[in-house]
Amino acid sequence: METNEIEKLAKLKRLTAQYFTTLKPTNSKNSSVVQFRVVNYLELGCVITDMLKLCILALDHDMHKIEEKKNESINVSLILETVVQMFPLDEFEFLSYVGEMVG
Repeated sequence: METNEIEKLAKLKRLTAQYFTTLKPTNSKNSSVVQFRVVNYLELGCVITDMLKLCILALDHDMHKIEEKKNESINVSLILETVVQMFPLDEFEFLSYVGEMVG
């Protein structure tokens, strides 16, 4: 390998360690874990049920089944906050650096 390629590879390894932070490796070779923060089990339960309700709405277009009970509306803000936490922004920044290196 040329010196320039070795330097690029070393820089690529440093950038990978710094920016590939969204997915955490597991003991299994074929899987990773993505983590997001919740205040407590109640908030986790709300995120899960709101995601399920959103899926039901998307499939059935029949919101009246969900809204029969009081306080059963979908907290879209909570869903979006969760998605933002899972969004791999660090990895996109890394890809920008890689694009600069090879471009």
